[in-house]
Amino acid sequence: MRTNAPLRGLLELTAIVPNIMPSLLVAISWVLLLNPTNGILNEFSRASFGIAPFNIYGFAGLIFVEGLVLTPLAFLIIAAALRGMDPALEESAKTLGSGEVGVSFRITFPLIRPAILAAATLNFVRAAETFDTPAIIALSARIEVFTTKIFREAIGSFPANHNLAATYGVGLLALTLFFVFLYRRLTSRVERYATVTGKGFRPNVIDLRGWRYPASLAALLILILMVILPFFTLLLVSLMPYYQTPTWEVLRNLTAGQYLQMAQDDRIYRAFQNGLFLATVGATICILFASVISYLTVKTRIAGRGILDGLAFIPWAFPGAALAMGILWAYIDFPIPIYATVWILMVAYVTRFFPYGLRSVSSTIVQIHADLEEASATCGAGFGATFRRILIPLMRPGMVAGWIILATFFIREFSCSIFLYSPGAEPLGPLLYFYYQEGSFGSMAGVGVLITMVSVLLVVGTRGLARSEMLG
Repeated sequence: MRTNAPLRGLLELTAIVPNIMPSLLVAISWVLLLNPTNGILNEFSRASFGIAPFNIYGFAGLIFVEGLVLTPLAFLIIAAALRGMDPALEESAKTLGSGEVGVSFRITFPLIRPAILAAATLNFVRAAETFDTPAIIALSARIEVFTTKIFREAIGSFPANHNLAATYGVGLLALTLFFVFLYRRLTSRVERYATVTGKGFRPNVIDLRGWRYPASLAALLILILMVILPFFTLLLVSLMPYYQTPTWEVLRNLTAGQYLQMAQDDRIYRAFQNGLFLATVGATICILFASVISYLTVKTRIAGRGILDGLAFIPWAFPGAALAMGILWAYIDFPIPIYATVWILMVAYVTRFFPYGLRSVSSTIVQIHADLEEASATCGAGFGATFRRILIPLMRPGMVAGWIILATFFIREFSCSIFLYSPGAEPLGPLLYFYYQEGSFGSMAGVGVLITMVSVLLVVGTRGLARSEMLG
């Protein structure tokens, strides 16, 4: 984005990767590619060179896949810092005789250091609390992390030891809360490095000279590893009559029969029904709550609004497994019988992803000038009428974009679902996992392809909405 590398826009596509393919599917795809027994790439290597060099089941494989999953978030944070950097400091350094490398190490990198540290801290939190990749790789490799210990004690053992699982959850929560606090401190320090002024500017374009094409190839490789190769692996497996090493003979016999069988499978139908219900209703509830909280924290001077904003941010620090254990115990004897229903999943989803909706709406409402509300009050409108007729229409772009983002999160959520679902209320995340555990790779891959396509449609809708708002 700051260089003259051709096709550099490819790298910016990594910003939308998390909303295209669930991390559970990314992990499953790489297991299908690199497992030592019959991984597709290993089989090709064995047929060509007589060796199968890859083994996804280990720390190296776990780190590799988790690194692919976490890369987009780091890109978003660091790219925002680079995009908002005033080029005056870099131009001054060049005027004094510094080259591109000297400017990068003396000016650019020091200015974005807080953003880099914030991205590293936040990714540490996400890596510590995730269960998607460990569920596929760590459990099979007998690698223990906090989330796999919680899973083994709560679900994977008989009798279940929920007390010990909750203890592990508290330990994980203490760890993530510390690093979330550290992240908040680092992001507050970013303001001390602010270089954006009231003057318009365009960031400098760095001339990579002979490194332009290698940089573009690196961006393309990242996209291949993160999206293209995993997606086409799932697509290929979904079209096979049964899972086998792809050969020319197998490729000639690909069929869509798997999708016809899926259309007649009641379990898949119910899972999609539950997933779409949770995505549409849950995202709507979350955005409505976020709109009210955003208004109270941004547009009012009520006492304790800072505390309210802090409390709204706390669920972001809760690991999915720890949150699920807390909700499980909180609602098991709740007067309203939501335990073992789809509604307990709704509570978990709205609680866990509420901060994402809040940030999406807050970024829009902060741009609405108070004069509009004062004009409405002068005309005799009360708070309800002003909120409904003035604020909601102006907040609509942020609300719709936030709704779509939340819907993509809800439809593929796994970390909470695996602890809270019941056989009559099974969403798509656990369905994918159990199909994989059962060896039903064709059905698993077919469902994964459909989830990915739904997510693509939602993301394209978000980008189209943002573009129309800019043109409007």
